[in-house]
Amino acid sequence: MFGLIGHLTSLEHAQSVAKELGYPEYADQGLDFWCSAPPQIVDTIRVTSITGQTIEGKYVESCFLPEMLAARRIKAATRKVINAMAHAQKHGINITALGGFSSIIFENFNLEQIKQVRNVLLDFQRFTTGNTHTAYIICRQVEQASAQLGIDLSKATVAVCGATGDIGSAVCRWLNVRTDVEDLLLIARNRERLQELQAELGRGKIMDLPEALPQADIVVWVASMPKGVEIDPAGLKPTCLLIDGGYPKNLGNKIQRDGVVVLNGGIVEHSLDIDWKIMSIVNMDVPARQLFACFAESMLLEFEKWHTNFSWGRNRITVEKMDQIGQVSVKHGFRPLLV
Repeated sequence: MFGLIGHLTSLEHAQSVAKELGYPEYADQGLDFWCSAPPQIVDTIRVTSITGQTIEGKYVESCFLPEMLAARRIKAATRKVINAMAHAQKHGINITALGGFSSIIFENFNLEQIKQVRNVLLDFQRFTTGNTHTAYIICRQVEQASAQLGIDLSKATVAVCGATGDIGSAVCRWLNVRTDVEDLLLIARNRERLQELQAELGRGKIMDLPEALPQADIVVWVASMPKGVEIDPAGLKPTCLLIDGGYPKNLGNKIQRDGVVVLNGGIVEHSLDIDWKIMSIVNMDVPARQLFACFAESMLLEFEKWHTNFSWGRNRITVEKMDQIGQVSVKHGFRPLLV
């Protein structure tokens, strides 16, 4: 059995869907209540591969909300993730993906040091961040969507915003090895990590965001949007592909201009309908067929009986691992969401 640990995008979003999830008593509650709310299994999922194999899984709502980070409730946020992991393990789930902020919180706050949650001794082999599959899907979106738009990668400049993160660095490695992209622009907050990545790749120009965006034919956004940072659509190239790999995805609302195409990054489509309700709650356009690539990774690991933390830690994703997860992704009927 596979599991998915997720969360809603805001307090307002959580309140609006609480009744639909079967928890009407949560609908009018404020942030203090959500800080203490326990994790809940709110959906049972059935997925059928194009091979004919069927698997079952559970969606664990962590009750984490992004406002907890903004309100400096770090302890509440970390507790949410760890408790959701323990809840998944206690229910016998073999492999569980940490979705959205769950994996970011786990890595940034080094939660692997916490091994015991009440009566549950966490087995970290049962959990995966899903980042390898997400990075693979974003790279395939770059390749395939650029072809749709008539952008020749061999003459294109690709800017990766969040280049030193787990997904961003993997995207850079793939573009460096698997494509003939002309120029690679590396954008992140930490200059030292950028220099290390540049040395590893043997190429790439380190730039600040305002300097990089006007030069980019393709922008891969896999970083959180800092407060006060705005992208001026008028400053982008006449034809520009912007792949929004963040969560929640909101660049499509902020950047609207002829010639600029914003694609929801890290989203896959499945060839067959998936039996679940949770994707309609997180506003997928085609809920029965579309999902986050990180969630799909746990499904793929269950299909293949690879019950291991396939994606784990920071900057450990190799092109070979992306190839491996990509092969089984195609095998079981997943494909990148395109324009």
